[in-house]
Amino acid sequence: MGRVAGKIAVVTGGAQGLGAGIATVLAREQAIVIITDLNQPTGKTTARQLGIHFRRHDVTSELEWRELLGAIETEFGGLDILVNNAGISGSGRTQDPEHATLDDWQRIHRVNGDGVFLGCKHAIPVMRRRGGGSIVNLSSIAAMRPTPLIASYGASKASVLQLTRSVARYCAETKSGVRCNAVLPGQIRTPMHDAMITATAVRAGANAAAVRDEFLKKIPMGKFGTPEDVGHAVLYLASDEARYVTGISLVVDGGMDS
Repeated sequence: MGRVAGKIAVVTGGAQGLGAGIATVLAREQAIVIITDLNQPTGKTTARQLGIHFRRHDVTSELEWRELLGAIETEFGGLDILVNNAGISGSGRTQDPEHATLDDWQRIHRVNGDGVFLGCKHAIPVMRRRGGGSIVNLSSIAAMRPTPLIASYGASKASVLQLTRSVARYCAETKSGVRCNAVLPGQIRTPMHDAMITATAVRAGANAAAVRDEFLKKIPMGKFGTPEDVGHAVLYLASDEARYVTGISLVVDGGMDS
């Protein structure tokens, strides 16, 4: 019997990268997984490969959240696990506090902040009707340290931490049965991470391989993490093993924040 056997799980941004890794782990542990993404071709391919479900979904649209969770409640009977993973980094665009544009700032916060808020807001009543559930929000170690060259991204991920704590306390005090926790990945090899390395190399006029080596030197364990490393952290928080755990920030970074 899998650790989340029979639980209904939604993973946003699940077409590739972290989301696909998280979906892989949850599906392996026998959850009924629905991944959502704007990238329909890749999402459908990933879902087919993993034997799970795919829905096209814009996390910044409140209407689409209502429609998605309403359809899942009708089709599957409810929702047990929500992983708010969808996010953008803005790699390749200027994000320092002096030169970033308001449009870029708002675009990043719309996905990384508003998308998580809407997910929490609309999942809580659906989970309450089922007797409870687990919300796992993806933040980042960038939320805990100065990020001068990616200020918009770092600030958006810090907002996810505060929202997570507020949702956790609200759900506990209202006896909803819903838990809410955050996972903070470090340097995880994904398409988004590769794009960040490339953008950093371009800004510095350096070779991408050299930049990657410099990133590795900052990781005490000496290697990048994998999406499934993050997936295992999410699995714990989503499972009944964490039934008394809410409002925490679980760091998955190879020792960078130690």
